[in-house]
Amino acid sequence: MSRQVHVFRSPDRFLAGTIGQPGEREFFLQVVDGRRVLSVSCEKQQVAVLADRLGSLITEVAKRFGATADSAAPSGTDPLLTTPVDAEFRVGTMGLAWDGEGSQVIVELLALSEEDVGEEIVLEDREDGPDALRVFLSLGEAQHFADQAQRVVEAGRPPCPLCANPLDAEGHICPRLNGYHRGASG
Repeated sequence: MSRQVHVFRSPDRFLAGTIGQPGEREFFLQVVDGRRVLSVSCEKQQVAVLADRLGSLITEVAKRFGATADSAAPSGTDPLLTTPVDAEFRVGTMGLAWDGEGSQVIVELLALSEEDVGEEIVLEDREDGPDALRVFLSLGEAQHFADQAQRVVEAGRPPCPLCANPLDAEGHICPRLNGYHRGASG
């Protein structure tokens, strides 16, 4: 089976979203362009890292090139995933780049692979690489995605005030209390 590289040059939406209740959520990244919708599944930590790294990239681009994010970011509530959500693949490696000529951020998400994916595979269209999703965003769109993705990550279970591990509705076993069960109410 040959490699598939899904390219979205100017999507209508690029967002992070979840399905399920806090503590049991599945995380997805989804890109929508007209009727074309593509979703990939990922880990919560990957969403957090992508949001953080995008923020760093945007800051660096502003510092080095003087480019600024446009304020055309959508307002109001965060968009929801377009359903049904059918993941094309599970994300393994992620890559970010700045296209100075097009003044765009490039986000590349590569499918989880048993083989090590080297730097030379990311943003290349080689036949021997894993399937990929490549999304081109303006600085404003990238900033909006980073902000929205961070809110999705933070919308989970509240942290324990002692150990910062997530609290379930029925509490958790807190390592700071030598394993005694700590209820959600304190």
